[in-house]
Parts: sequence; C-alpha cells; structure tokens
Amino acid sequence: MKKVIFTILFACITSFSIAQETQEVKTFPLPNVTIKTIDGKSFNTKDIDNDGKPIILCFFATWCKPCMVELKSIAEEYDDWQDETGVKIYIVSIDDTRSSAKVKPLVNGNSWDYEVLLDENQDFKRAMNVNDIPHTFVLNGNNEVVWQHASYAPGVEREYIEIVKKLIEVEK
Repeated sequence: MKKVIFTILFACITSFSIAQETQEVKTFPLPNVTIKTIDGKSFNTKDIDNDGKPIILCFFATWCKPCMVELKSIAEEYDDWQDETGVKIYIVSIDDTRSSAKVKPLVNGNSWDYEVLLDENQDFKRAMNVNDIPHTFVLNGNNEVVWQHASYAPGVEREYIEIVKKLIEVEK
C-alpha cells in the first residue's frame, strides 16, 4: 500500500513540476538593459529585433550541459525554421567576465548562426526573472514575451517552433 501511495504521490509531483516548466505568460515587453555583443560592443536589449517576426531568446552558459544539448538540437533545425517562419534566435550567455571569453570559440566551433549576446553581470537575466538555465522565451512580432520554458528535455525544441507557428497564424 505504501508503494502505491508513494508512486501516486511521485507521479503527481512530477506532473506538477513538468507543467510548471512551460508556460504561456501575460505578455510583457523586453526590459531595457545594456549588455554586450559577442564582439564586446554595448547592446541594448530593446534593440533585439526581427522585423516584426517572432524571436526565440535562449539564456545559457558555456558550463551548462543541458544548454549545450538544447542549442545543438535547435541548430540542427534552425535553417528549416527560418525558411518556414522567418524566426530569429538570440542566445544570451550568462557567463561572467572570466568565462565569457569561451563563448565566441564555442559559437564558432559549433557553427551556430545565432545572434549572440553576453550578459556578464546577469542584469538581463534578473530583469527577465531567469532562475534556471536553459531558459527560453518566445517573443511575438512586437517584441513582447508571450511564452517561456525553463530546463531542457529532448524534443522540447519542437514545442518552440510550434509556438512560433501559432504566433504567425494569429498575426496574419
């Protein structure tokens, strides 16, 4: 009997935590934070743009294994996603000043075609209320956050593009 109760309790807790990882949110605009480009130039987050098309915004760190798996998985699909939807992906490293030097070689070594930003002081991370990485946001054509997902599970990247496709249908 204890095993049954434990199993049911575990299933309920697991279901609840998984349900909390992905969520539609009340839309909100990107905060106004100054961070850096991968080349070290100042960049204001209000300048994140895709000509009125959806954006996927991924927070990551070079030391985060699930982040690397997610970004590599997305990279395999990114060309098709762009052709199909016009989506643009921005990735935001939360590596500090000591480890941010690893970002550019990582991006170049993987031939990632993402827009890459550095949040060395984690100001943007805090402004976006990111607690765990990877943490991914989908923005509509007005640069408003409409959906977010924390953590990584194999195949979750398909959910990102489905949200983008829904946005495109709504915006037509």
